[in-house]
Amino acid sequence: MSSFFLDLRPMNRSVTHALTEFVLLGFPGCWEIQIFLFSLFLVVYALALLGNGAIICAVRWDPRLHTPMYFLLGNFAFLEIWYVSSTVPNMLANILSKTKAISFSRCFLQFYFFFSLGTAECLFLAVMAYDRYLAICHPLHYPAIMTAKLCGTLVSLCWLIGFLGYPVPIFLISQLPFCGPNIIDHFLCDMDPLMALSCAPAPITELIFYSQSSLVLFSTILYILRSYTMLLKAVLQVPSAAGRIKAFSTCGSHLAVVSLFYGTVMVMYVSPTYGISTLMQKILTLIYSVMTPLLNPLIYSLRNKDMKLALRNVLFGMRNSQNL
Repeated sequence: MSSFFLDLRPMNRSVTHALTEFVLLGFPGCWEIQIFLFSLFLVVYALALLGNGAIICAVRWDPRLHTPMYFLLGNFAFLEIWYVSSTVPNMLANILSKTKAISFSRCFLQFYFFFSLGTAECLFLAVMAYDRYLAICHPLHYPAIMTAKLCGTLVSLCWLIGFLGYPVPIFLISQLPFCGPNIIDHFLCDMDPLMALSCAPAPITELIFYSQSSLVLFSTILYILRSYTMLLKAVLQVPSAAGRIKAFSTCGSHLAVVSLFYGTVMVMYVSPTYGISTLMQKILTLIYSVMTPLLNPLIYSLRNKDMKLALRNVLFGMRNSQNL
């Protein structure tokens, strides 16, 4: 019990932070490399916004996509827009900045949104796995179970749990004394770099944060694996080859997204990162925080006939309206 109070002692007294800002090193290099990276990330960001925005428009405007699966996909695309926006705009500004500085409050605000949106993404992927499990394993009961009310409730819970789970842990971390140095060798404010800059150890705070993150990560991935194991058994029992192909095609896009996101997140936050270079950690973070929102629209549109048709209709509708 005494160690608990010792851990929280810096947070219970009035702490004057010696640091008012942090320096995000990002991807150091000569000016030509910085301009290239700025142009590359700007294009990636624009494509991610356009791709996910197109999915939202398709789900909104095409009546054939007014089903629980596409309602979840539309919300997931909306989440991806916010997720990629929690890192890339600041990264672009940082590349052009001479000081590479980010204020104390902005750093922890980014920290909060990055982890809250990441948690919401894990929950959305689990809910989407539940939806596919019901649709394929219990097709006759699917309309009665996955109602609009249940679907809306699940989506609301994903957002609420994601954003209400981290205010306390991140507030506790922000109250730790940061007295220098202030250099973060990353392109965003993340847990490990921030804890490394703290002047006082906080094992209880770290335990709370990592326990919560691990609970979300492992519970969702285990549920997704369980759902798809049962789904695979059901698909293999389908008598017609065409039915099996259609079922695999429907779930293949979701599995591709799950593999891309969880694969890189597990390497970063579950496996030991001591032997991983700082550059590799940055690249892995780029994959799940920037490349995943970019690739998700491509994965879902290329493997889904209904989505491809809806996107084509949205595109042609925009062209026709411009011609008029």
